[in-house]
Amino acid sequence: MRVLLTGSAGFIGFHTARRLLAEGIEVVGFDNFNPYYDATLKERRNQQLEGHDGFRLVRGDLTDPQALDRAFELLGSGDDTRVCHLAAQAGVRHSIEHPEDFVRDNLVGFNNVIERVRRREVGGLVYASTSSIYGDQDVERLHEELPTDRQASLYGVTKKANELQAGVYHRLYGLRSTGLRFFTVYGPWGRPDMALFLFTDAILHDRPIKVFGHGEMQRDFTYVDDITQGVAAALRRNYELEIINLGRGKTEQLMRYIEIIEQCCGKEAEKQFLPMQPGDMRRTSADTGKAQRLLEYAPSTDIDVGVPRFVDWYREYHGV
Repeated sequence: MRVLLTGSAGFIGFHTARRLLAEGIEVVGFDNFNPYYDATLKERRNQQLEGHDGFRLVRGDLTDPQALDRAFELLGSGDDTRVCHLAAQAGVRHSIEHPEDFVRDNLVGFNNVIERVRRREVGGLVYASTSSIYGDQDVERLHEELPTDRQASLYGVTKKANELQAGVYHRLYGLRSTGLRFFTVYGPWGRPDMALFLFTDAILHDRPIKVFGHGEMQRDFTYVDDITQGVAAALRRNYELEIINLGRGKTEQLMRYIEIIEQCCGKEAEKQFLPMQPGDMRRTSADTGKAQRLLEYAPSTDIDVGVPRFVDWYREYHGV
């Protein structure tokens, strides 16, 4: 199998590429190294990938047809080829402040990718969706059969549109695709705009942390290695048309998450308790039964194991 992996210098893309390369799979990376957060972190991730013989990188943007064509030419076509589309503009709050970025990257960019998958007869597509697609639903577990027509953010709307387009392309052209709804992914090399990075950075530098929702939010925190196990399985299985949750399947209180970070940092955080932010969900809780059936998905990393791994990485990376 050969895989074109968009967003290869991103957080989940980097970890996915490492897993695929370790399994002996050839990877063509594609990334624009945009400045949404510090591109130095992306370059450092990419340096590790370029040390592998089976990795080749194309630098380019999803809206650049020539760059995408170069990447697809390296991939080739046929039953043994896949596209793993993880590149996107992320960030719920960023989507409220800069909707144009999400229309360009998540709608136009996705269309450019899926059109090339179709025209070049690539064997299958796996793409990143999100738990944000569910909106704020008052249910015990978020499962794939729930209605998803009331997103709380434009980010969720763009991912819903991706799922709909993939469904249409399957019905029109027989294009095989699997959309993976990720739930609050965290771990080493994580994004600086995510809560774990923000909290760790603030606590270690004696700054207060902002705790939204007055600390009452709950999240299905999912360790990145568990996510990549599911992504790799989806690429291998290559189903006709599926939407699958990838989460830990275990919901945690935000304050418990913060408590573990404090223990790892060796100090208590000064907390500023604030109301919910627009676009946020009070609770996420993944039903992973479908992933277990179809992908033999078996997430195993709890936050009392995963959070210390992140803090250890942060200390080493920043020399703190």
